[in-house]
Amino acid sequence: MITKTPHIITEKGIEYQLGELKDNLIKYDFDKILNYLNVKGKLLFGDSFKIYNEDEVILYKLCIYFIQDSEACKKQNIDVDKGILLTGPVGCGKTSLMKLLRHIVPHHKSYKIIPCRNTVFSFNHLGYKTIEDYGNDKFYCFDDLGVEPSGRHYGKDCNVMGEILLSRYDLFLKSKIKTHCTTNLNAQELEIRYGNRVRSRMRQLFNLIAFDKESKDKRI
Repeated sequence: MITKTPHIITEKGIEYQLGELKDNLIKYDFDKILNYLNVKGKLLFGDSFKIYNEDEVILYKLCIYFIQDSEACKKQNIDVDKGILLTGPVGCGKTSLMKLLRHIVPHHKSYKIIPCRNTVFSFNHLGYKTIEDYGNDKFYCFDDLGVEPSGRHYGKDCNVMGEILLSRYDLFLKSKIKTHCTTNLNAQELEIRYGNRVRSRMRQLFNLIAFDKESKDKRI
C-alpha cells in the first residue's frame, strides 16, 4: 500500500517523523532516523538493542543509501544503483542492521534476508532449481556469505552461492535488480572462496561498506 506520509512511521501508536516532506521529496534528518532505528531495533531484537556511537559512520552510509540520497552517496563513493556488501567481524551487527534499515523506507521495494547456508541446504535437496529460483526479479540480502558449506546434489559438487551471484549479476546488468550480502570475509578471502570471476562481478554488483576489523562482538 502506498502511503502519503512515507516520512512518518507509526510504531505501537507512536509516530516517528524521519524528515520533512516537500514537493513529493523527503528531506531526511539523520538524528531522527537514528532515534527511530533505536526504537525499531528494540522492537525487533529486544530491549538490549542499542545504537553504538562507533557505528554511526557505517549507519550514515547505509542510511543515505537506503533513502537514495544520490548527492550524499556520491560524496561517499556509493552507487545508488548497486547493492550493498556489508562486511565486518563476527557479531558486529551486520545482519541486524540489514534487517533494520529496510524499515526506514516502507515505500520502497524491500528485500528478503536469506541465510547462505539455507541456499545450500535447498540445493542439496532440490538441485539446480534452487539457483534458478534466485534468478528472479526479487530483491535479496544473502546473509553470512562465504561460511556456507559446499553444495552437493546427486554426487555433483557445486559452489552454490557463487552460481547464485553470477545469476544475480546477469539480472543486475539486464534489469538493475539489486542484491545485498553480509559477510565476515575480506576481499582476498572472498576471491579464494568463489574465484576471480565471481569476485570481479561482485565489484560491479556491490557497494562495499565495511565495519572496522576491530569492531567488538555485540553479542557477548
